[in-house]
Amino acid sequence: MNDKDNMENKSQQSLDAVAQVVASYAGRADVTQDDILTLAQRLIPVFASTPAQSASQAPAAVAAVATEKPIVKPAIALEKAVTDDKVYCLCCGKGFTMLKRHLKAEHGLTEDEYRTMFGLSEDFPLVAPKYSERKAAYAKKVGLGKYSRDADADQGAVAR
Repeated sequence: MNDKDNMENKSQQSLDAVAQVVASYAGRADVTQDDILTLAQRLIPVFASTPAQSASQAPAAVAAVATEKPIVKPAIALEKAVTDDKVYCLCCGKGFTMLKRHLKAEHGLTEDEYRTMFGLSEDFPLVAPKYSERKAAYAKKVGLGKYSRDADADQGAVAR
């Protein structure tokens, strides 16, 4: 009877471990329900096996999950995602002048995670082109960026 209780306890611990891993994975913004179910199906045999078996199977299971790239369908076509006045979020389809704050607040993503999630290039704009031009024109108007960094460094060295 003691062995049976011990087995049930280990089984429950295994299921709890699987649940914890799957719950953490499910908290990501780029994960679909199918991804969560697939992960759970892969982890249950790994955690339920004996320690010697799980040690040999774990690297293969982890490698399989790590190489899987989540495929996320954009809410809006890439061609329509950038207009002169707005940049549209590919996660939800809402338009903004700048996406950085929205991505972090609403989707919990950094700019790099967002670009990776949708396979965007590094030069894909996350700021509306007209807004960027307007900010650059203002910076030039007030004289920002007109000094030479080399000359400024030389003056600092002479003053010391």
